Amino acid sequence: MLRSHGRYDYSPITRRRPFEWPGGTRLAVYVALNLEHYAFGEGRTEVLVPGMPEPDVLNHSWRDYGNRVGAWRLLALFDELELPVSLLVNSALYDHCPDLVAAFRGRGDEIAAHGRTNSEAQSDLDEPAEQELIAGVTERITQHEAKRPDGWLGPWIAETPVTPDLLHEAGYSYVLDWCADDQPIWLATRAGRILAVPYPQELNDSCAIVGRGVGAGEFADMIVDQFDEMHDQSAGEPLVMGIALHSYIVGQPFRLRQLRRALAHIAARRDAIWLTTAGAIARHFASQ
Repeated sequence: MLRSHGRYDYSPITRRRPFEWPGGTRLAVYVALNLEHYAFGEGRTEVLVPGMPEPDVLNHSWRDYGNRVGAWRLLALFDELELPVSLLVNSALYDHCPDLVAAFRGRGDEIAAHGRTNSEAQSDLDEPAEQELIAGVTERITQHEAKRPDGWLGPWIAETPVTPDLLHEAGYSYVLDWCADDQPIWLATRAGRILAVPYPQELNDSCAIVGRGVGAGEFADMIVDQFDEMHDQSAGEPLVMGIALHSYIVGQPFRLRQLRRALAHIAARRDAIWLTTAGAIARHFASQ
């Protein structure tokens, strides 16, 4: 037998118990905006131009463009299209640019945890250190948002063998690290279970645009095609469509223009779908 993670069993999507999203809708759509902060001159980095020595001014300033400019342009776009957002925040943002997080808070958007900084990955930590990291991030977000975050996306989507256990024990109801399905699935933990809400690795601007060199127009076409196809497929089973964005990537003006086209395509069909947040998806699914 091959080694297994033991978190879930195999289940074909065509053979599951029926359920519906609110209002009898079949397709739940959410936008996840990653707001990240990186240390200068050390730690892990998202790299636009590889091979640069530290201190890497080019790549650091490119990433910081997202917090200074790109995220504000995206905020205006979400307002224009009346789209809710799941904001995935590094807790270090409360020191670096607290007014940016406050602007999304003012819209009533969901604030979910995305670790402390993307300069580190919790997969590098032992269990006590990871537990301390999760506790510190949770406390910081709770302090500023006056409520605990329900969801977690690990920086770099990196886990240790005990990450779901620690998140469940810390009070999290869902995690976005696992991309194995188009419906939420329950992950077993050592003291109960935690829900994995689908988070995309294809409709993810970091993976597609930076990782695979996909152009802005092609990425927008991917969103439109994914939506149209999943809307058709959802006649058979209720589905979740996530769109993962980073402000320093799609916040660039030429990409933003293409993103506007794709999101407007979805917004124009809001009466036929459930436009929502990852947290609302988790709560509704768990309640059934």
